[in-house]
Amino acid sequence: MADKFKALMITNEKGNYKSNFELVSLKDLPDYPVLIDVAYSTVNYKDGLAITGKGGKVVRNFPMIGGVDLSGTVVESNSDKFSQGDRVLVNGWGLSETHWGGFSQKQRINPDYLTKVPESFSLQEVMAIGTAGYTAMLCILALEDMNITPEKGKIIVTGASGGVGSISIAVLAKLGYDVVACTGRLEEEDYLRSLGAKEVIDRNNLNREAKPLERSRWAGAVDSVGSKILSTILSETMEGGVVTACGNAAGIDLPTNVLPFILRGVSLLGINSNTCPSERRNQAWKRLEVDLNRKTLLDMTSVETFDRLPAIANDIVNGKIRGRVVIDVNS
Repeated sequence: MADKFKALMITNEKGNYKSNFELVSLKDLPDYPVLIDVAYSTVNYKDGLAITGKGGKVVRNFPMIGGVDLSGTVVESNSDKFSQGDRVLVNGWGLSETHWGGFSQKQRINPDYLTKVPESFSLQEVMAIGTAGYTAMLCILALEDMNITPEKGKIIVTGASGGVGSISIAVLAKLGYDVVACTGRLEEEDYLRSLGAKEVIDRNNLNREAKPLERSRWAGAVDSVGSKILSTILSETMEGGVVTACGNAAGIDLPTNVLPFILRGVSLLGINSNTCPSERRNQAWKRLEVDLNRKTLLDMTSVETFDRLPAIANDIVNGKIRGRVVIDVNS
């Protein structure tokens, strides 16, 4: 076993915020029972914020190895939950915030944070899905829990060309929903329609000061952007409709009012994928095995080398990434 291995370390010395590749040893890793040979990680919007420092307080402890996600193989375990050779993944659980994360060739992890990789998925495929895709599935489960079925009406997906948006569209379309993709990148219309979107609209049509109630358009929504766009969607959601909120790419503010809730019975459901209970995580992954077309996933995914990570992080926070990016930490 190599004594030193590569990791992306985030530091903040007296306000001097940096992200650099460093060589780390096993003795530097956290004192958790399960040691993993990491194969892949991925780049979510949150990862971009953490690496670039544009996310304010995404990283809570320094120094920090970034990476919200990882997949790999157990090489040592002092836990009765996992054995040497098990294929595992992690989504969230404070990785890259308070716990060292997946941008490392090896990592020690709390066994409570680990999920066994579903048999039909490869280590690369589960990172093609990653936190973004797993969050998308949590949003869809929440819509189903509230009885938002395909016949109820259109589902709008914001941030459509990003990770959450792309996988949401693909899964919803496969399930028979009439999906409307909302994007600031209309040049991606062909891509979004290839995922299953029936209609593509400009986000600027929603990024405005909405009236307290507007014409009913949506039975449901998967929103990853927040701010005025989310407010407008709420004002346009039909009676009994459900809006799931899982991101803040457009801002953390929400300039709304009570009328959609008290006059139309609209529900706004927050989706916290970071500390979601293991039972719900397993449910989401089982559904992804069935409801996400593998060819569609492959077509929306690129695999990049470890060294490309900082540039990709910068691109994702600037809205220049389409679909999903997998990082091969050993290349």
